[in-house]
Amino acid sequence: MKLINYKSVSPARFDNDAAKGVAGRVVAGKADGANNFCMRIFEIAPDGHTPKHVHPWEHEMFIHSGVGEIYGNGQWNPVQAGSVVFMPPDEEHQVRNTGKELLILACLVPSVAPEL
Repeated sequence: MKLINYKSVSPARFDNDAAKGVAGRVVAGKADGANNFCMRIFEIAPDGHTPKHVHPWEHEMFIHSGVGEIYGNGQWNPVQAGSVVFMPPDEEHQVRNTGKELLILACLVPSVAPEL
């Protein structure tokens, strides 16, 4: 078993043309013996966003805190603390923070996906 505070993991930071103000942490992955999935925690700064992208695997997201929008099904959809998102394979998507506080979300991807 592994039990940690997610903040104890050093974040990978993304701040470029594709992504702005994103910190990502792998909190359960291959290094932990997780053979089927990877759990990542993302913090997105106000006015920040992930890259708009598509990939061949599904993934799930849980919005822990903050407010924002997720692009999916060709439109922007509001999300807030408590929102759950299922993103099917091959659907273009992006997350952006529309609030004044961090948007914090947990993201689960299958083991075939890059951890970060």
